Amino acid sequence: MKLRVARIGKPHGIRGEVTVQVLTDAPEERFVRGAAFDVDPASHGALTVRSARWNKDILVLGFEEVPDRNRAEELRGATLSIETEELEESHDEGWYEHELVGLEARVDGRAVGTVSALQVMPAQDLLVVDTPSGEVLVPFVDEIVPEVDVEGGYVVVVPPPGLFELNTEAEIADDDGADSASADDGGNAARGEEL
Repeated sequence: MKLRVARIGKPHGIRGEVTVQVLTDAPEERFVRGAAFDVDPASHGALTVRSARWNKDILVLGFEEVPDRNRAEELRGATLSIETEELEESHDEGWYEHELVGLEARVDGRAVGTVSALQVMPAQDLLVVDTPSGEVLVPFVDEIVPEVDVEGGYVVVVPPPGLFELNTEAEIADDDGADSASADDGGNAARGEEL
């Protein structure tokens, strides 16, 4: 099956290099000269690594098929994936995004939403949970997500106070505003009144 390993960000320099958001636990093994990746959307074609280097904590990749900044700009937002058989890897290091997406998020035994994405960040990863009140970003650490049961189809969340209520409060503020106001407009209006 296909495993997503990176999301392409903005161009870096004028020679076709790009920054990438790393979605794998082993970037030094995945992103080596000559490594080939499938790209989503597929209209971009496959990409072959020409160069890989770190600029502080950001990975910068160059591809054989990307000669300049204009072509690099076209790739912004695309994802890189590989064919893999590694589904049964040890989970001591963590989980892949495709294993987490679709899991039910439970707080105190009741469903509060569904995991829609995993954001890999330098400090700590974040689970993106879609709830009836909107999107909630949950720090993916043992203290807050103590249990991940892929086979059972759920994650247990022990949220800090207010984590899920923030969206509920924003929704209530919207309901108090004009019916025609959008969620963003309502939020801006509420902030404007507080100033």
